[in-house]
Amino acid sequence: VPLTGLVTTFDAVIRAGYPHGVPYADYVPLLALLRRRMPDNAVAAVATHVAARGELNIDACDIQAAITRVAAELPCAADLERVQGRLAAIVGLTQQPA
Repeated sequence: VPLTGLVTTFDAVIRAGYPHGVPYADYVPLLALLRRRMPDNAVAAVATHVAARGELNIDACDIQAAITRVAAELPCAADLERVQGRLAAIVGLTQQPA
């Protein structure tokens, strides 16, 4: 099964750091250390998707659902905070007097 995305990158970094090979038993602990982080363009896509609904009363559940749709993964707390910050900026811009 081919590796994709972050797993491929992580695998390449580990292989470079262990030129003689990582013991098979160490791969799972090494993968466990990899913390997923949404790239900024995905955060922007989620914020845009949620803000496009036109509702200013957006809660964490709305953001979680949008992250799951955009990233096809459940969000971590840091992802939620970053999207909430992005949404706060969007809402702040739309509420400024002209």
